[in-house]
Amino acid sequence: MTTRQPAAEGDSFRRDASTPGIDSAVTARAAESIELAALLDRCGQSDQEAFAELYDRTSARVFGLVLRVLHDPGYAEETTQEVYLQIWRTAASFDAEKGSAVTWLMTLAHRRAVDRVRAEQAHTQREVAYGIRVLGNEFDEVTEEVERRLEQQAVLDGLATLTETQREAISLAYYGGRTYAEVAHYLGVGLPTVKSRIRDGLTRLKRSLGVT
Repeated sequence: MTTRQPAAEGDSFRRDASTPGIDSAVTARAAESIELAALLDRCGQSDQEAFAELYDRTSARVFGLVLRVLHDPGYAEETTQEVYLQIWRTAASFDAEKGSAVTWLMTLAHRRAVDRVRAEQAHTQREVAYGIRVLGNEFDEVTEEVERRLEQQAVLDGLATLTETQREAISLAYYGGRTYAEVAHYLGVGLPTVKSRIRDGLTRLKRSLGVT
């Protein structure tokens, strides 16, 4: 009886690569690349119908990439719209000889998403600096007054007059030892919202303590 020898790895790969499923997938990707390149060429000529078709065919992939970078659906939606505005403005610069249409789109999307991350980080740093400079001073006035009077109950009574969101934000920031950015992350809200809650809460607390 003749023993059948196992196929060499290269032979196996060639047989697998020639199967209908793989061939059809490769052919579909090649066809899509050509079609998207043609759409980009038409977009570069201000063809709005081509742009609409390009958006329909690629926006889900672009949004998915941007979301993985930003981890925020709202920011991801805004950034995706910015990406397609950039595509509309710069489609004429696409060169199919330097890469596929999908690669070009994803590169634009990734760069835009990274820029958004950097912009948000810079904004957060500015907000934190502002909070320390302004809101921190307001809180110092309150605590100094409380320490002078030694009226802990007055503080508790004052906190009770605040809204739940104000009380929670102030407690996390000043009694929980968290930064403004950490409070925003913990509550799942934007830093400007936290800043507003703390500022309004401190104003009410100062009034309840009779601090002018």
